[in-house]
Amino acid sequence: MLTIIIFSTFLCIALGVMSIYWLATRETSAVTTRLKSMDSSIGVIEDNPVAVLAERVAAPINQLIPISAVEAGKLQKQLLHAGYRSVDAPVIFRAIQLIAVVAFPGAVVLGCFLLQRPLSKVFIWGMLAAALGFYLPRYILRRQIKNRQQRITWGLADALDLLVISVEAGLGLNAALTRVGDELKEVHPEINEEFEMVNLEIRVGRARDEALRNLAERTGVDDLRSFVALMIQADRFGSSIGRAVRVFSDALRTKRRQRAEQASQKAALKLMFPLVVFLFPVIIMVILGPALLNLIDAFGQ
Repeated sequence: MLTIIIFSTFLCIALGVMSIYWLATRETSAVTTRLKSMDSSIGVIEDNPVAVLAERVAAPINQLIPISAVEAGKLQKQLLHAGYRSVDAPVIFRAIQLIAVVAFPGAVVLGCFLLQRPLSKVFIWGMLAAALGFYLPRYILRRQIKNRQQRITWGLADALDLLVISVEAGLGLNAALTRVGDELKEVHPEINEEFEMVNLEIRVGRARDEALRNLAERTGVDDLRSFVALMIQADRFGSSIGRAVRVFSDALRTKRRQRAEQASQKAALKLMFPLVVFLFPVIIMVILGPALLNLIDAFGQ
């Protein structure tokens, strides 16, 4: 019963903060803005109490988690690396962070009040919960960025092999990217999405080198950034794209093998801690246990 009460309180606080944040940060439509700019004597519209409340609440909510232009650009770039391309992604992320900062301490305070804990412990656990609510969304975002970049890195070698085959078969670079994306749609969906985005940018009239640079900026993968630089250089100087991609693919496959060897070398060191902490004490107990029991019986008699 106590768990249900704490969960219900946390849910109500989270939904309430989310509603206030949405009312405070939502964009006003063009029609409403134009009607508000008209003379109030016409009597077309009246002051909306919800809009007035949103305007009053917007300032303290935006000041609760202050963010500068540099931090906003950095957050937008991190969300792009994680795969969130929506314009409202930073606002949604800040809303989630604000909800966590408010709701986690609220749930902790309610739980401590129902369990009749001392006030000092309530304050300490509330501060820890607020810190957890602030840093947990950023930690999850960093994990998503790392996992997505790792998946792109793993699938890039296969994509370049297919790209070499497609280019040498007579397809252009745009058609080859489309073909490779279609072939890897089920295995590596992230690469398929990025290649489709490149083709869409080229179709709407953006230059190829600019579309490729945007590809490198959206993903943040160093190998893909090197590949984009190679493609731009080959396209600018008129060299063979198929030959350049083949050389880069061989180098990337060698680098991937070296990374696998490095990971295998680290595995022995990483296994040392669980072996020492969990396995060796059990082996010692199994080996020395009977002898220790015999000694206890002998000294006991």
